[in-house]
Amino acid sequence: MHSGKKRNPLYFKPWLVAFLVLFVAGYTNAFEVKVATILPDGSHWLREMRASGEEIQMRTAGRVTFKFYPGGVMGNDAQILRKVRIGQLHGGAFTATGLGARYSGLNVYGIPLLFRSFDEVDYVRERMDDRLVEGLEAAGFVSFGFTEGGFAQLMANESISRVEDMRRRKVWIPEGDQISLLALAALGLSPVTLPPTDVLTGLQTGLIDVVAASPIAAIVLQWHTKVKYITELPIVYSIGIFAIERQAFYRLSQEDQAVVRDVMTNTVNSLDQDAREDEREARAVLEKTGMNFVPVNSNSVMGWRRTIDALYPQLQQRSDIDAAVLEQVLGHLRDYRSVSTGPR
Repeated sequence: MHSGKKRNPLYFKPWLVAFLVLFVAGYTNAFEVKVATILPDGSHWLREMRASGEEIQMRTAGRVTFKFYPGGVMGNDAQILRKVRIGQLHGGAFTATGLGARYSGLNVYGIPLLFRSFDEVDYVRERMDDRLVEGLEAAGFVSFGFTEGGFAQLMANESISRVEDMRRRKVWIPEGDQISLLALAALGLSPVTLPPTDVLTGLQTGLIDVVAASPIAAIVLQWHTKVKYITELPIVYSIGIFAIERQAFYRLSQEDQAVVRDVMTNTVNSLDQDAREDEREARAVLEKTGMNFVPVNSNSVMGWRRTIDALYPQLQQRSDIDAAVLEQVLGHLRDYRSVSTGPR
């Protein structure tokens, strides 16, 4: 015979009570990593990162989640960094220039006309990327490798094959990029500094006439709709850096840190490997839209390179350039060029 007294439905299920306690505790201790980027929603980078965030959430049983703020809603690199400093964000997808203020070694790859080909890039990056990742972490940001942004090329509404063609034209450089500012001044040009988020408006209003961007960046950011000509010269090599503020990253348990490093390193490496094919496809798109590709004057290019080469002693004295990193990179380039039959 059963008594009329009601029992707690969990009375005979202590394992369920324990599970619920652990479940609630796990989500109470969950950490949401807030990440911002100027890349638009729906971009290849964002799709891959969101998929990686879902994998991390699954592998950490919900202890680590990612929230992405795309399309520049949190501002440009400098604004994102300010929000990271006050704890509103924990990281972002940055340009090398954006993080260069925190670690000057990142500015070296972006010296104008430093690299002459992708073969040179591959040779140097194989030997230098790990050092830069370590230097960035020592400076306060955990990254997971670099994603190739390609070579920026000059884009304008008039043909440019010589430096003289840029005289009296308003040439854009990214806000905070003091190295490019120095280089353009040495070439006798007067640049206009703007954050990348303002470039499209600048092209529309005539505030700037000439921009430097890779084909894929020009398409993603819609700059290609405001220019007609692309100069066939690799001006500046760029990398993208997905980084999380170190203090926030180390709030995770060692187990969860390992999961994030594993997933994000694989994702960044995959994006880096895909970048060159993405660039070729972007170039094909620009060709179909009727963009004109302008061959560069070889004599003019030699003059440009001599001008930039003459700046290296000055660059090594600057606080925004890591002199030791620059010397290593130049050494690797000398080694490569001494045996290469490629462009000199």
